[in-house]
Amino acid sequence: MTVTVDESFAGRVYPSTGATLVTADAVRAFARAVRAAHPSHHDSGAARAAGHADVVAPPTFAVTLAQAAEQQFVADPAAGIDFSRVVHGEEQFTHHRPIVAGDEVAAELHVDRVRVVRGNAMVTTRVELTLADGTPLTTVVSMLVVRAPDPAPAPEETS
Repeated sequence: MTVTVDESFAGRVYPSTGATLVTADAVRAFARAVRAAHPSHHDSGAARAAGHADVVAPPTFAVTLAQAAEQQFVADPAAGIDFSRVVHGEEQFTHHRPIVAGDEVAAELHVDRVRVVRGNAMVTTRVELTLADGTPLTTVVSMLVVRAPDPAPAPEETS
């Protein structure tokens, strides 16, 4: 069996649905969750002393913004993705500048590649995170694997 992900979605772009305000509370909560102990993630004063306007998000914080953007593709019924079959393959970050509390971040999703390998769809997405004015923040490239459905069990033989 093969998956039903529509390969013609490669090249599709989902524009930003609006800016997300990064709050100091969200940065601190994420930093606690990933055990990022640097004071600039928790203390506004330490972040300002390091030259930032407010607390600095740990580098992987960008995934929270990218996954929200990827949801547009995953939830698009025409894409044919069964989210219960999705496995996260890999993630790469290219940081252009730190994300800090107070940033208003827009996320544009690009479906860069869709290919089927042994019945499984390998989907590469790229999310460009920018400030509302277009200043680049982070490029997040993800590979999602949409697993093929389990084969139907063979009919039982009766004697």
